[in-house]
Amino acid sequence: MTGKNIGPNRLVVGAHYGLKEWIIQRVTAVVMLMFTLVLLVAYLVSGNPSYEGWSSLFSNQLMKLLTLLAWLSLFYHAWIGVRDIWMDYVKPVGIRLGLQVLTVLWLVGCAAYAIQILWKV
Repeated sequence: MTGKNIGPNRLVVGAHYGLKEWIIQRVTAVVMLMFTLVLLVAYLVSGNPSYEGWSSLFSNQLMKLLTLLAWLSLFYHAWIGVRDIWMDYVKPVGIRLGLQVLTVLWLVGCAAYAIQILWKV
């Protein structure tokens, strides 16, 4: 039975496929949760829901960096989720690749726009 790809001699590939993405999605979810909690505490402590209050909160460099980290986590989290949807439900390789490219372009554009907005404050 040598040379056959069945039984105990079969070649197993991809045994850990998706584990890295699963871990990254959990880490990015925790980052987004922590940012939400920091934002909620900052809002409750300042008690100033006006434009000036939010503007002063985001004028702090640390808050800008935390916000950027949360946004990048969101975009990467979304990429993994949408990529998995395309891989599971779109079978023609050309269409799937096209959708993945469009998704990446959209998410990179959103990230660039978020950075532009964040550093204007």
